Amino acid sequence: MRVLGIETSCDETAAAVVESDGRVLSDIVHTQIQLHSRYGGIVPELASRDHLRSISPVVERALEEAGLERTQIDGIAVTCQPGLTGALLVGVQFAQGLAWALDKPVVAVDHLMGHLLAAYLEYPKSPGPLSPQLPFVGLLASGGHTAIYRVEGFEPHQIFELGATRDDAAGEAFDKVAKLLGLGYPGGPIIDKLAFEGNPEAVSLSRPMKGKASFEFSFSGLKSEVARHVQLHGPPGDEPRLRDLCAAFQNAVVTSLISKSVRAAVEEGVNTLVLCGGVAANRGLREGAELAAKKHGLTLLIPPLRACTDNAAMIAFAGAQKLLTGQNNSGALRVSPRTVLERLTRKGSGARG
Repeated sequence: MRVLGIETSCDETAAAVVESDGRVLSDIVHTQIQLHSRYGGIVPELASRDHLRSISPVVERALEEAGLERTQIDGIAVTCQPGLTGALLVGVQFAQGLAWALDKPVVAVDHLMGHLLAAYLEYPKSPGPLSPQLPFVGLLASGGHTAIYRVEGFEPHQIFELGATRDDAAGEAFDKVAKLLGLGYPGGPIIDKLAFEGNPEAVSLSRPMKGKASFEFSFSGLKSEVARHVQLHGPPGDEPRLRDLCAAFQNAVVTSLISKSVRAAVEEGVNTLVLCGGVAANRGLREGAELAAKKHGLTLLIPPLRACTDNAAMIAFAGAQKLLTGQNNSGALRVSPRTVLERLTRKGSGARG
């Protein structure tokens, strides 16, 4: 089964064609970074307008790269939540119109579910799909979401939130600190690059929610600590001071993400830990997670860099699993800023009720 995936939840217009077994036939992403960089963050109205301009040519490129005509796809999958409402509407309306014109089934996909299943994608010339065995624990860290999930299957009701951030997402914290330091947008790649040559012990920053029994995160206080450091010591104008501050900040974030996700896997009795979302492209997180997973006897799986950031291939794969069961949301697609993935409320979990 060949599925066309469409993703417009935030600031990337993406389309991809993926086989139901995870083989990626095409994966096209049009980014809006230059459009939003002058504002230091995403402007929803500008994002929606750019999606409108870009979606048709992006879809056509995806089909062309896959070597298919429109009529040769078996179904369509589109992100319906969570995300910016106006941006989501562009993708959903395009998908509905295309499905009606081609008389093909269309299914709605939760963006977070797509990220959690990205490890099943197989790109051309890649070593092959990671194909994590179920159940697994997934750390999803991105600009808009940071949470730990127990994944037992490919349906939303089989994915349970063990704990999430109480305030800023990890990627959002990177962006805000980068803006505070005048480093530009997006902040994650810039801070990661500077941190690589810095000394994380040179600046004392607290570890968010250290010692807490829950699997929840909090990064707003850490961001405030960096702001106070700059107020007291001035902007780190010289490169060594800037690198050290970035290294200390990144180390605090990464340590929090790794310690809680590894502990979640151990306490859940799950042998596999999957990292996903844009922050999973962070070199410090990837290297630290490898060491921690090895120490605790866990199998660590991280999708290729291109599958960590927002893309439509993960949406197509997640949608294909729905289509294989006969699901069809034609005429009933709705957008929402909230995820449908469940929050686990059993006693002892770190989840919110």
